[in-house]
Amino acid sequence: MNQDALKQAAALAALREVPEDAVIGVGTGSTVNFFIDGLAAMRGRIAGAVSSSEASTARLKAAGIAVLDLNSVDDLPVYVDGADEVTHHLQMTKGGGAALTREKIVAAVARRFICVADGSKLVGRLGGFPIPVEVIPMARSQVARELVRLGGRPALRPGVTTDNGNVILDVHGLDVLNAVELETQITLITGVVTCGIFARRGADLLLLATAEGVQTLHPGGRGA
Repeated sequence: MNQDALKQAAALAALREVPEDAVIGVGTGSTVNFFIDGLAAMRGRIAGAVSSSEASTARLKAAGIAVLDLNSVDDLPVYVDGADEVTHHLQMTKGGGAALTREKIVAAVARRFICVADGSKLVGRLGGFPIPVEVIPMARSQVARELVRLGGRPALRPGVTTDNGNVILDVHGLDVLNAVELETQITLITGVVTCGIFARRGADLLLLATAEGVQTLHPGGRGA
């Protein structure tokens, strides 16, 4: 199976986790696009969706799925999103699509966070993929200096403005020995909106598509 077929397999497996008559949290990215396409076939069985990006909002609306403002939603039982990297503890690096802040907000509200990914995204430790950091534009240089002090090599992502009007610094070279601690350190830098380490609120379930099929993993690498 090629990578797109694996992404699709993971995304379609997540449809079985969608409760009926509920509002569903929907993430952003190529794997989630397959989930949205599958969700379109069952749109009459859900109450709508909360989206983590303008791109996903457009795709959901095109599929005939109602998109709701998170502030109007009392309960979000499930949030489905992908990852750029994910560990056996279901800690993730996210933000390759520059939607990390809204993704982190929706994940914080959801009762269950389901990560969908192909087998290439599973890693022993985060840091191989650069850590995205969303930054208020006027603080870009100051934040970059602080990230260097943490041992990273920040680089402005060219031509990218987030849905929130901010910029992205991609931080290379960080050795993520303690993901929760590093997430906290980066987030506390003045001028940072959030960073792409999802460790304080990791996933509750990982649907990992491999050539042998879709594996169901819980934090710690435990299978279903």
